[in-house]
Amino acid sequence: MRLAGKVAIITGAAGGMGEAAARLFAQEGAAVAAVDLEAAAMTGLVDEIRAAGGTAIAIGADVTRSADVMALVARCEAELGLPTVLFNNAGVDTEGKRSILDIDEAAFDRVVEVNLKGVWLMIKHVAPRMIAAGGGSIINTASIAAFIAASSAGYCASKAGVVALSKAAAVELGRRGVRVNTLCPGATETPMAARQRIEMEAAGLPTSNALIDRMGVLGRMGTPLEMARMALFLASDESAFATGADFINDGGWTAMSGIRVQDFAKP
Repeated sequence: MRLAGKVAIITGAAGGMGEAAARLFAQEGAAVAAVDLEAAAMTGLVDEIRAAGGTAIAIGADVTRSADVMALVARCEAELGLPTVLFNNAGVDTEGKRSILDIDEAAFDRVVEVNLKGVWLMIKHVAPRMIAAGGGSIINTASIAAFIAASSAGYCASKAGVVALSKAAAVELGRRGVRVNTLCPGATETPMAARQRIEMEAAGLPTSNALIDRMGVLGRMGTPLEMARMALFLASDESAFATGADFINDGGWTAMSGIRVQDFAKP
């Protein structure tokens, strides 16, 4: 029960890493406010958590809209208590793996709005309630695309923005008891990743196992649960001295510099 007594808000909880984190955080004792665009998409998740003896509610909200964010924070406080954990996990990749020269302006705006503005709005409205609770932990999902050109331009830019925003927030909020860190996944088997593979295939880009071998030394993609476990560490008191840091969980992708694992695996 590593999160016993904590109240956690998790965005992007209808699938992938957010869903895995909601289930895991509840198992570890947190009361969970699961947030996504449609509350109905999380009915099964909330029912499962409650059936296992946990506490959870589903909240439909758009994290890019101030009114929605303020409403979800108020509902969390009214039904679960003051938030002490925030996992900013909602994100999109709307550019269809297009070149920087071909990205649609609306698609670029949307990826920045959700991935970066949404994180800022959540921090803006959740952090004061954390301070009122005596402190807490904020985990922002960035990506290794914040550090290397691992995706489309707008996605990379938005995730780099999350890293910088998180450091600024950590500095400003640290003396008020709020820690802020980033979780930076590599290739992870999420619904977004499945959509990206379809887009890559449509664009004639490779999606073979050989490509996966170049994405990490372990020869596979990560799982949502593996990312949720890192988020759990950052949410818990076990990481009490960690703030303003980037936790890369990528199976060794950024360590390889593009060198194929196969070149080192030959006898």
